[in-house]
Amino acid sequence: MTPASISTQASAPTATISQLVSSPLTKAAIFLVVTINPGDENRVSILSLCADLSALLRAVGFRALEGSLSCIMGFGSGAWDRLFGSPRPAELHPFREIKSGPRHAVSTPGDLIFHIRAKHMDLCFELATQIMARLEGAVATADEVHGFGYFDERDLLGFVDGTENPTGSAADDAVFIGDEDLAFTGGSYVIVQKYLHNLDAWNKLPTEAQEKIIGRTKVSDIELDDSIKPTSAHNALNTIEENGREIKILRDNMPFGRPGHGEFGTYFIGYSRSPRTIEQMLENMFIGRPPGNYDRILDFSTAVTGSLFFIPTATFLDSVGSDQAIQAASSEAEKLAMTPTPVETSTSTAASKSGSLGIGSLKGENSHE
Repeated sequence: MTPASISTQASAPTATISQLVSSPLTKAAIFLVVTINPGDENRVSILSLCADLSALLRAVGFRALEGSLSCIMGFGSGAWDRLFGSPRPAELHPFREIKSGPRHAVSTPGDLIFHIRAKHMDLCFELATQIMARLEGAVATADEVHGFGYFDERDLLGFVDGTENPTGSAADDAVFIGDEDLAFTGGSYVIVQKYLHNLDAWNKLPTEAQEKIIGRTKVSDIELDDSIKPTSAHNALNTIEENGREIKILRDNMPFGRPGHGEFGTYFIGYSRSPRTIEQMLENMFIGRPPGNYDRILDFSTAVTGSLFFIPTATFLDSVGSDQAIQAASSEAEKLAMTPTPVETSTSTAASKSGSLGIGSLKGENSHE
């Protein structure tokens, strides 16, 4: 299993190349979540894009090789069933909403996610534009967020975000599926949530109170000692252990906002080899560990989206478009060929007398290159 961008080709037929999930953090990102419109012709468009995405990435990225452009494509539970059927990833399911008092981790629509990253926003913007041009008419945008790096990897609450991210082989072990699901080895899961912050209320808190909510010092980013850190601290509730071993995830959170609209937020995006780890973190945050000992950051931050996606390997993406898109297109053509074209009553008798069967012409061919 070799982590690589989706533009990378396998060096041998048996090689499995993962999408570039564990790449270094960047200063710009676009998070694009879409739903697939009804109709088999739209299914054809999605399948066709899977294999062509690597070519789009190469074309845009070549214009600024130093920009470290990458794109990760993922599929929601319903979309996977519609596009690929069986087999399906063992732990893929819709995002599970959580309600506890006024706190609500909402579940929102999302069939596909494109996580586009680069050192500069122009590269992200251009690739997103090309992707949406290819999918015109086939999808509807559910959410689009343009994230930016904020000083020394800080969020808009003023704290460094992502300090405990694993690196190297530890990152690969945290995010990539192993032999627990052999059919999907090298894949990953991602959960995304868009949080909006009440900065006016947050900034009224003394720094010491903020630090106890987060569990780290604000300026130096040092973890608070357990003797003074509350058990409800954000980093305490997000520590998950199994058999005495901490289970890590990989975060690539990004600040976003529109000051003129009073919008300030954090786009949470967490990759893991199993969604159970992040789901446990969210239960700890929203319900509490134990119940009632919830994450006080939620007194100032509201989740307005929530989706779960499976991230297949780059090898999988490169292979599906060439065969499955053709099969889907053939299926669509066959369905159209078997569908009678509606005719007016006044002309149906004449058509019958002339021997016409009233079969419509074949349509729905994919016009994408």
